[in-house]
Amino acid sequence: MPRAGASTSAVRRELKTTQPLVAQVFARLADGRFHSGEELARTLGVSRSAIWKAASALRELGATLHAVKNRGYRLVQSGEALDPTKIREHLGREVRDRVAKIEAVWSILSTNTALLGRANPNTGTSEALLAEYQSAGRGRRGRAWLAPPGGAICLSLSWTFPEVPQDLGALGLVIGVCAIRALTGLGVAAARLKWPNDLLIGEKKLGGVLIELRAESAGPACVVIGIGLNVALGAAVLKEIASAGTAATDLASAGPGTVSRNVVTAALITHCVRGLVEFERQGLKPFMEEWRAADALRGRPVNVSGAEGTARGLARGIDLHGALLVETPQGLKRFISGDVTVRPQA
Repeated sequence: MPRAGASTSAVRRELKTTQPLVAQVFARLADGRFHSGEELARTLGVSRSAIWKAASALRELGATLHAVKNRGYRLVQSGEALDPTKIREHLGREVRDRVAKIEAVWSILSTNTALLGRANPNTGTSEALLAEYQSAGRGRRGRAWLAPPGGAICLSLSWTFPEVPQDLGALGLVIGVCAIRALTGLGVAAARLKWPNDLLIGEKKLGGVLIELRAESAGPACVVIGIGLNVALGAAVLKEIASAGTAATDLASAGPGTVSRNVVTAALITHCVRGLVEFERQGLKPFMEEWRAADALRGRPVNVSGAEGTARGLARGIDLHGALLVETPQGLKRFISGDVTVRPQA
C-alpha cells in the first residue's frame, strides 16, 4: 500500500544532491556532440584547467572520450544522464505511489550496500537508488561488476515484506522474469534467462540480478534487489570484460536502436514493483511459465557446482520452488544455488 499520509507533491519530490564537476561535464557531453572546453568552462563557471581534469577523470572511470583541437570533447558512447524526475514520469501509473523515492547519484561504492544500510521502506512501497558509477559494484559471490558512466544501468530497489515469503529463495528468478517483461515491452525480444540470475542475449551476458536480505527472526523482511543492465558499454569495455572471462553484450549492440536509460530504468522499476506485489500474494507460481519460456539452459549439457555438490548432465528446467533440475547418470539432481557452465555439444 502507498505510504500513509504521503501527499502527491511529497511522492514526486526526489532527493537532490550537489553533483561534482565530473558529473556536470558528463551530463553536458551525454548528447554525443562536441563541446569546447571554453564553452564548458563558461557554462559551468570553472576554469579550462578544471574541465581538463574532469575529462581526465571520466576517462579514468572507463568512459571513451575524444578530444579534438578546435572542436572540444565528445563522448563516443553517448547516453543521457540518469534523471529521477524523468524516470518517475515514465513509471506505470499504478506503481507511482508505491515508489517512495528515486535517487540518482554520481558515484557510490555499491547501490545495494547503500540501501541495506538504510531503514526499511514502509510495507508495500519501494525506494530506488541508481548510480552512474559504482566503485565496488558486485554480482553474485562478490564478483566485480564493470560499468563506465553512461554505459549501463546500476539499479537497486528495496522492498519490505510483512514476513519472510515462503518462496523467497526464488525471488531472483521472479525479478529475472520482470526484467524480461520490461525488455520485451521495449522491443528487445531476444533476451533469455540463465539460472540463477543472468540475463543473456545469445550466449552473451546482458545483465544480472543480485538479491540481498535483511530480516528479523519474526517480523518484516526487507529485500534489496540489484539489477545491472548493459546499455552502451562500447567496444573497449566489452573487450576488457571478455579478457576477464565473460562474454558480454549491451542494448546498443543487440537492442532496437538508441534507447533512453531513463525509459529503460522506469520500465524495470515498473515491472519489478508489479512483480513484487504479485510474488507477495502468490509466490513463484505465476512466473513459472514465463521463466520456462525464457530458460536459456533447458535441455543443454551443463556442469553445475553448488552447496549440494557438483553435477554433470542435462538441464531440465526448474521446480516449483525455483531449484535447478539436472538429469545425471545417477538420476535427477536438484540445486537451490550454484554456478552453471554450458558444455559444448559433442
